[in-house]
This record gives sequence, structure tokens and C-alpha cells, in this order.
Amino acid sequence: MSRLVEYITRSRVWRSFFRHGWPDNPLDRSLVMTTNIFFHLHPVKVNRNSLKATYSLGLGVISVIAFLELSITGLLLMFNYVPTVERAYGYIVTLQTQVPFGQLLRNMHRWGAHLMVIVVVLHMARVFYTGAYKPPREFNWVVGVVLLILTLGASFTGYLLPWDQLAFWAITVGTSVAAYEPLMGSTIKAFLLGGPEVGQEALTRFYALHIMLIPAAMALLISLHLWRVRKDGGLAANELKEEGEA
Repeated sequence: MSRLVEYITRSRVWRSFFRHGWPDNPLDRSLVMTTNIFFHLHPVKVNRNSLKATYSLGLGVISVIAFLELSITGLLLMFNYVPTVERAYGYIVTLQTQVPFGQLLRNMHRWGAHLMVIVVVLHMARVFYTGAYKPPREFNWVVGVVLLILTLGASFTGYLLPWDQLAFWAITVGTSVAAYEPLMGSTIKAFLLGGPEVGQEALTRFYALHIMLIPAAMALLISLHLWRVRKDGGLAANELKEEGEA
């Protein structure tokens, strides 16, 4: 048995996962953290007070989980949806009445979207309240603001897809409001609608934005956001009186 363990620990496969031996000194412990793909997500040293559950309430983690849940349920919904003005609403009705667990799947996606908007807003409020936007974290604050805008954009673009009366008039009002932007209002409205009124072109563009462009941008920026949190030393705890490291 000992020879088998020794053989495994010396194999290339083992060393590809564990680059160093047992971390019995500070240097090796740091190397384990910085060379492991999973451990590397967290900084080597963090502020002890920032580990308290009451500090962040886990809002950032909940936001990421909500994004993953929306990605999975959205992908499954794509199997039962066609973005055409003639068939979109019919597919939604079929999904809710004939597809097994279709109603549950759509509700998970819809309520997950509401949850993500609420949690992201609360997360931004928490970051502002705790002063986590201050240097050297101002760049990550800007990334977070862009992610908030993309979250609202994902919710807005998904609103048209059922193609019912509520969605139709909501998009009509929303794009009309966008037209009042003083510099590029008319351009933004034309980009969203793809024509003079809400129709097939608008549905196609909102569908493409909702399932491709916005999710891809969010996945990229979320990765950048998490990486910057790690590079900045974990969660900020500038306003806490007690300082310490763990």
C-alpha cells in the first residue's frame, strides 16, 4: 500500500494537480494557493473581519448563482421557443400547458431574473455603504456598474420574448423613452426596433441580445470582476475598526 501511495504521489497526473508537497511552511502554503486553479480564486491573505457573514451577506455569490441558474434555465427554454411574431406566444402557452415541468422551468427563469436584479442592486448598495469602491478598487466598482446595467438590459430584452400584450406595450413604451436621449436617442430606438415599429425585427434583435450578446458580456465581466476581487486582496473592510488577517 505504501508503495502504491508513493507511486501515485510521484506520478505526473498527481503532480499536475498538486505541484508541491504537504504545505508545512508559509512559502509552501502560499504556493499551494497561487498554483491551484480552485484555490487561486481566493487571495492568500484576507481581512478576518471581511469573512463575517453579516459583512457582505453573500450578495455577490448569490448574484453569480442567479446568473448560472438563468443561463441553465434559459438554455432549456430555447428548446421550446421560436422567435417569430406568429409563433412565439403559442410556444409559451404550449410550454406552460403541455411540456412536462414547463411551467416550473419558465417560473424559475422569470423569478430568477427578478431575484438577480434585486440582489445586484443590494450588492451595489452594500459595496457603496462599506466603502469598497475606494482605491485601489475603483476599477472594479466601474465593472460592477456595467454589470448592473447589463443585468437590467437582460431583464428588459427578455420582456419582449413572450410576445403578449403586456410585453408588446412595455417594449413600445421603453423604446419610446429611449428615443428621448438627447445625443443618440433616435439611433438607439432604431437599433432596438430594427424598423419604424415593434415587429419581427424587434423580436429578433431582442432575442439575439438576450441569449447571446448580453450573457456573453456578463460572463466575461463577471470573470473579470471576481479576478479583480482576488487581486485586490479579497473583500474590502475599510470601515471596520478591528483589523486583522487570517
